[in-house]
Order: sequence, then structure tokens, then C-alpha cells
Amino acid sequence: MDLLSLDEKTQIIIRQTDYSEATALEKLVECNGDPIKVIKLYMGIAEKKTLPVKSLNQEIYKQIRGKLDDSIRSYNLKQEEKLKEEINTNLLQNE
Repeated sequence: MDLLSLDEKTQIIIRQTDYSEATALEKLVECNGDPIKVIKLYMGIAEKKTLPVKSLNQEIYKQIRGKLDDSIRSYNLKQEEKLKEEINTNLLQNE
């Protein structure tokens, strides 16, 4: 439920910025009727992005998973290089 009228919101924006009434109304529409958002955009204040709270166990498993992924990626690259080397060796021997 919105307690402020559109005119009241534009007046708040005009008082806090140097926008004209038309610009304030336009920016208010862009920000879905939120005068606080308009003022924050005017001042260059970025919206905070809340990160999900992780428990200690979640963070531990995330670190373990990352380490295991790196290890298997490294192992697969080594195996691929080894296989290429064996193929090249066999091709040279057969010539």
C-alpha cells in the first residue's frame, strides 16, 4: 500500500535533487514509483546486493569442491597430453 501520492513523491525528489518536475516524474516512473531509488541514482549510490549467508559447513564444502574440481581438471589435462604424446610416438614408430 502506497501512502504518498505521485505529486508528493515528485516534490520529495525535487527537494532532494536539482531535477525539474517533469524530470522527477520521468525518473519516478523509471524507478517504479520509488522516490528513494531516484534520489540514490541521482547521488550515485549503488544498491547493496545482499549475499546469501553461508554456514561454516557450507563454506568448507565449497572450498573442498573447488579444490577437487581443480585437481580433476589438472589430471584430465595431463591425461590428454599423455594420450597425444603416445599417439604421436606410435605414429612415428609405424612410419
